[in-house]
Amino acid sequence: MILDPQLLWLYLGAVALLILTPGPDTFLVASTSATHGVRAGTLAALGVFCGCLVHVTLATTGISALIAASPWAFGILKMAGAAYLCWLGVLALRDAWRGHALGAGTSRPAVPADRSTLGLFLRGAVTNALNPKAAVFFVAFLPQFVEPSLGHTSLQLALLGMIFNVPGTLYLIGLAAVSGRATASLRRVPWVRRTLDAVVGVFFIGLAAHMVRAQAK
Repeated sequence: MILDPQLLWLYLGAVALLILTPGPDTFLVASTSATHGVRAGTLAALGVFCGCLVHVTLATTGISALIAASPWAFGILKMAGAAYLCWLGVLALRDAWRGHALGAGTSRPAVPADRSTLGLFLRGAVTNALNPKAAVFFVAFLPQFVEPSLGHTSLQLALLGMIFNVPGTLYLIGLAAVSGRATASLRRVPWVRRTLDAVVGVFFIGLAAHMVRAQAK
């Protein structure tokens, strides 16, 4: 056995609760899908998957522990993540203003030209990878379910990370489908589209401010 069965069952229960608890990744995918469609939200979810892979890799190699223990490293990662979230917020507010400037009778494409496939994917990947609290989470959470007597602690950490990452990504993809389809007709109404963009922009900037206040535990 690579993983302890009793610890694994406890871990699965904790993972289910964590996945269903709304967080920055949840809002990112839901808002991207609501404003730009199911495809855009799915790409953001796949990006979150890759961002989470970064954290799993850093946790298994011990780099995340170094980041959590180093105030300057944690601070750099925190400020980079906050700056990126703020930039996403500014882009959303810009879209809201552009929609207002175009007027109610002018339609806009479902996905703006500056939201390429790669850009939507990176939106999820970078947002997750630059979240310092995610790095601290993997350092503090995963080791609690590792059984040292079984050996292969790095492999145990990697498996536990993937057990969290894969179902979480599937949940986000499902959320993207629900969010995108639920708002499909609303996105065609100019003032609703502008309102969605504005709300998303304000929320991203709020997330950036919250990240700036984050402290390593």
